[in-house]
Amino acid sequence: MNDEILYAVEGGVGTITLNRPQARNALTFAMYERIAEICRDPAAHGDPRVIVMTGAGDKAFAAGTDIAQFRAFSGAEDALAYEERIETVIGTIESCPMPTLAAISGAFTGGGAAIGLACDLRIATQTARFGFPIARTLGNCLSMENYGRLYAILGPARVKDIVFTARLVEAEEGARIGLYNELVPDHEALMRRAGELAQTIAGHAPLTMRATKEAMRRLTAAAAAGVDGHDLVTLCYTSADFREGMEAFLGKRTPNWKGR
Repeated sequence: MNDEILYAVEGGVGTITLNRPQARNALTFAMYERIAEICRDPAAHGDPRVIVMTGAGDKAFAAGTDIAQFRAFSGAEDALAYEERIETVIGTIESCPMPTLAAISGAFTGGGAAIGLACDLRIATQTARFGFPIARTLGNCLSMENYGRLYAILGPARVKDIVFTARLVEAEEGARIGLYNELVPDHEALMRRAGELAQTIAGHAPLTMRATKEAMRRLTAAAAAGVDGHDLVTLCYTSADFREGMEAFLGKRTPNWKGR
């Protein structure tokens, strides 16, 4: 697994690269855990002032969780454990004491999109395509926490539009609706600009960065306090439709939805 997450620190900037380009950087559980390990304790991982996350190559930031891993699911406990496990990783990115910057080319979907949304800033190329196309692929749902992140950035009407239509949002629209702080022409320009922006942030007062980041995290968490979505996760992940969607996706065929 070691080469599936590349990590280096240079000039106060730590760079995490999702390195499965042959699978559009789809995330395995081990990859999620390595990201969390670095973000949980950056001081023990080269002590960067800023962390940049990106995907290997220009085809994808990350195309979600590796779906083959879902075949082991047998009931509600597996579904809830999965969402809890991923939420721990996403929460660790959000609570990382250092600013985080997602540098995005190509597919920015599913679990990959959740990681990017948890970063403090996002810059993208003109090839970036964002979405959660689960309504036409697996037939599952997002966790309440991830719905909350989308809600906070996009508002309820756009969340429903994107999930209901299962469409992928092109780069210009993404910038217009607040997904991206900046757009650049291509992958080379992306990595150059990510480095420039990271160096700018690294040169600023660390405690200002930390306090501002934590303030935003607390405000977002307070808005979602007391909202439970376990019943929704169980409804979708334990359904025959979810099993059908997974097997159809892996078999490269169109799923036959039954609504149960």
